[in-house]
Amino acid sequence: MLHINDLTYRIEGRTLFDEATAAVADGWKVGFVGRNGAGKSTLLSIILDERQPDGGSVTVREGRRIGHVAQEAPASDESLMAVVLKADVEREALLAAAETETDPHRIAEIQTRLADIEAHSAEARAAAILSGLGFSHADQSRACAEFSGGWRMRVALAGVLFAAPDLLLLDEPTNYLDLEGAVWLENYVRRYPHTALIVSHDRGLLNRATTHILALEQGKLSIEPGGYDDFARRRAEQAALLVQRRQKQEAEKKRLQAFVDRFKAKASKARQAQSRVKMLEKMSEIAVPLEERATPFRFPAPTPPMAPPIVRLVEADLGYGDAAPVLKDVTLRVDPDDRIAILGPNGQGKSTLVKAISGRLAPQAGQVLNHKKLKVAYFSQHQVDELKLNETPYDHVRALMPDGTEAQVRSKTAQLGFGPEKADTKVGKLSGGERARLLLGLSTFDGAHLLILDEPTNHLDIESREALVRAIAEYEGAVLLITHDAYLAEACADRLWLVNGGAVGPYEGDLGDYRELILAASRGDADRKPKAAAPAAPRRTAAQKREALAPLRQKMTDAETRIEALKRDLQKVDQLLAKPGLFETDVDRGVKLSKLRADLEEALDAAEMRWLEVSEAYEQAAAAQRVEPA
Repeated sequence: MLHINDLTYRIEGRTLFDEATAAVADGWKVGFVGRNGAGKSTLLSIILDERQPDGGSVTVREGRRIGHVAQEAPASDESLMAVVLKADVEREALLAAAETETDPHRIAEIQTRLADIEAHSAEARAAAILSGLGFSHADQSRACAEFSGGWRMRVALAGVLFAAPDLLLLDEPTNYLDLEGAVWLENYVRRYPHTALIVSHDRGLLNRATTHILALEQGKLSIEPGGYDDFARRRAEQAALLVQRRQKQEAEKKRLQAFVDRFKAKASKARQAQSRVKMLEKMSEIAVPLEERATPFRFPAPTPPMAPPIVRLVEADLGYGDAAPVLKDVTLRVDPDDRIAILGPNGQGKSTLVKAISGRLAPQAGQVLNHKKLKVAYFSQHQVDELKLNETPYDHVRALMPDGTEAQVRSKTAQLGFGPEKADTKVGKLSGGERARLLLGLSTFDGAHLLILDEPTNHLDIESREALVRAIAEYEGAVLLITHDAYLAEACADRLWLVNGGAVGPYEGDLGDYRELILAASRGDADRKPKAAAPAAPRRTAAQKREALAPLRQKMTDAETRIEALKRDLQKVDQLLAKPGLFETDVDRGVKLSKLRADLEEALDAAEMRWLEVSEAYEQAAAAQRVEPA
């Protein structure tokens, strides 16, 4: 189906593909992964013939149709159903020809082809796709112009799925879907009868919908069977094996070099020494790929601590102005240790609920009671647009630290993930993931008691999502999470709230149950109902587990601080020992410095061993408690 042969492509002096080669067979569902900026979207453009490679070729089998979502559906007066039906260009052309054709043979050919492509069931298929992506039966008859850009992106996605191309190209399709739409898409892609190539950082989609993973790393492509977790496990095993081989090679080099150094001056051993020199020269270096870990997120601890509850809703009606309430009679509470994922289709009131909890929306009736000193950090993807494009991350941090010194502001900016090379880059030139990181850092700047995250993973790659999971696990305040990323919700949430039909309450099942509920609804299984409100959830237990890990986290931090201090001391001693003529002009000082260096090395070894022991203990404890280790 798709062949990539010795592909080379450069942009602005940077090589994205360096003689990369891969092949995708008919029927494969391929997840395409790689760090942000590696070139994944560029490859889709090359496949679509929108860019030309500098070398090599990318070919699709002749006659195969390619489908992709180029942009959102236009804001036209056409109905959603009409827009989706028009996406099947062949069907539209055949129907138009059937209206004007007079040749009986040609009419027969047209009708036969219409039957072959199941044109008679087109509206039913289009309706099923639109429904799966969150459009009600009434919505499907409404004009496209009545919907926002995010919803029109769903319409465009529905169109390309309806057209059923031989090669389906999707670039981060879940970014504009809710959890319900993402679950439906997973199931649809898994059953898709043709070939699909999907750029995604959504582990749920990559694990449950794909048959293969195509990885772009250091300009090279590799493709392996299985989902993302299988791919990650094999990568870790390969890296561990390379490390072992590298260690063995280094040991062998030291042995050979020691022989050469010892016997190179002895005539009787000169030939053996020379042979070992040749052996050393022939040894090819075993390259161990550097582990790419995202810069960590750090959410400051809440100050001061608060007694529960920090927020309480009592028989609250939530809505806007004089319009009918979006949510009625809401009675809930949020405690300082809560980790809550909020479920429910888009448009049901999830954002309305968190706006009320954060104090951004007053209740129409009832009460929303917040602790008087409560600090709330609210992150929403829509707020990314509020960042000042002509200012830098440093400028944004400076605005929050008007009295800080230059060094203090630079240090804080670096803690948010913007070192010297990015701190002074204008926001308008940052990637989507970098902007999201900046907004997260600014939102949590003051040590909030409650962190509200509304779709925080859009534009974050897999490594950054892992870093976000670790940060949430370590965060000492409460978290409310709205996300289409089931992996993030499963890793972080202790409790689930379900928002649907104007009501909100605890959901007693887990995300697996909820996924089955969504799929049952898409199949029209009316017997499946949401699980009833749960009794008290085990949030206290989860909080106690996080609290139990805190001493180990502190010991790791202490050990890391000790290691860095010893390394700095060693560097200073090495600089002093490197001074020319030290042992000639001041022998005693040279001896003392040498002894000090030996003591520092011994202390560093002990500190590193301590860090390893504490890290292992922490990881074991975290695994036992199903908490992502730091």
